[in-house]
Amino acid sequence: MADPFGFLKYPRVENPTRPVSERIQDWQELQTPLPENERQEQAARCMNCGIPFCHTGSFYGGQRAVSGCPNDNLIPEWNDLVYQGRFQAAFERLAKTNPLPEMTGRVCPAPCEKGCTEALNGSGVTIHDNERFIIDTAFENDWVKASGLPQEATGFKVAIVGSGPAGLSAAWRLNQLGHQVTVYERSDRFGGLLMYGIPNMKLDKDVVQRRIDLMAELGVTFVANTEIGRDLSAEELAAQYDRVILATGASVPRDLKIPGRELTGVQFAVDYLTEATKDVLKHGKAATSKKLAGKHVVVIGGGDTGNDCIGSAIRQGAASVRQLEITPQLPLTRTDSNPWPEYPMTARTGYGQEEAAEVLQTQVTYHGVSTTAFIGAERGQLIAIETVSVDQQFQPIPGTEQVIKADLVLLAMGFIGAETQLFDAFGVREVYDDYTTNNERVLVAGDAKRGPSLVIWGIREGRLAAEKVDQALRSLVYQ
Repeated sequence: MADPFGFLKYPRVENPTRPVSERIQDWQELQTPLPENERQEQAARCMNCGIPFCHTGSFYGGQRAVSGCPNDNLIPEWNDLVYQGRFQAAFERLAKTNPLPEMTGRVCPAPCEKGCTEALNGSGVTIHDNERFIIDTAFENDWVKASGLPQEATGFKVAIVGSGPAGLSAAWRLNQLGHQVTVYERSDRFGGLLMYGIPNMKLDKDVVQRRIDLMAELGVTFVANTEIGRDLSAEELAAQYDRVILATGASVPRDLKIPGRELTGVQFAVDYLTEATKDVLKHGKAATSKKLAGKHVVVIGGGDTGNDCIGSAIRQGAASVRQLEITPQLPLTRTDSNPWPEYPMTARTGYGQEEAAEVLQTQVTYHGVSTTAFIGAERGQLIAIETVSVDQQFQPIPGTEQVIKADLVLLAMGFIGAETQLFDAFGVREVYDDYTTNNERVLVAGDAKRGPSLVIWGIREGRLAAEKVDQALRSLVYQ
């Protein structure tokens, strides 16, 4: 595929990230895309490897992580088409498997690149940035609308509960197949975590809204501020639609039940990020507020969400930001037990950590630290936290206790699963591998089915659940 010697001719070049001093002054996207000719050079690095590990997702290391694309994207094929300058054909090939590539081309951790054959001895092809180029070019040339035009109307009606990656993917595919689709969302805006869980500098909300607006133009109905089970009963929904897909995500955050949890100033990360995005949507992304000026922020949790909290707090003018992670620091390079093509379990510095280190000129992330209590003032406001260092078995190490000043603590320890009341309302007790449930009219897709996962998994499951619905509904015609 592409130029057989491209990986020898051209070094890997990612979309350049804006300087820290510039980007912390606004909420604009972090990266600036490469020009077209340089993007073609990057696509040319896709080698004729024979066995492309990039486009099939495989689990390794006791199911710790996936390497390769979980969505089976036809990566070598659209890399070749980009190299040839056949951008519309590249988009058509990409759109065969991924209904929402503008999302993954910005926020996916790109396990495909880690499984790329060129990454065995090199640094891998810039698949993530190539994908973004393809879909952005497609929108610029108005190719996307044509790809989503519905087939002949079937007359069947499908409701989707939740408008995150899985819900939007299912809605796009079902509408494409000719069904009448209505998406219900309890929030005031659509997109789920794409809208409110990921900050604007990683995923511009105009990009999310652009897709939603196009879907509405193509016939998908969106209903906001409507919670199934409160504003509309499960029985009413089931009576109105031939099938229902539950795509509500894994929205229950992991809590930290320690003394002082009730104090004002202890907040779930997802709630903080939602507030930050609402501020951006209200006031614009060209400048930042300083609502955290003089405040000391502690982020508990070391994943992407924690990193997003750090970057957001820096933009809001925090006086200090400290990130605490209970697990040990990962090694800087692969260990013998973590060979290619497994996803590399190595230490990385996120954009938020980089920003905080440069702005504050101090260490940001501390590993092997457990928070044991929140300390408050008389009026119930958080003023500090108590911590202790832990060993590799997470047992406290005597003599390492500390008190750290904190005005705001953000709990970014991940999510534990889906809210179950909606499952109960529909009588769903079992969810099967093919997205069906014990209720033949209800399917479940995305994080609501598999637990907290990557955006690309949600997109895949939404698409496949939609096709399962289509298969079931069309079979009714021939009975």
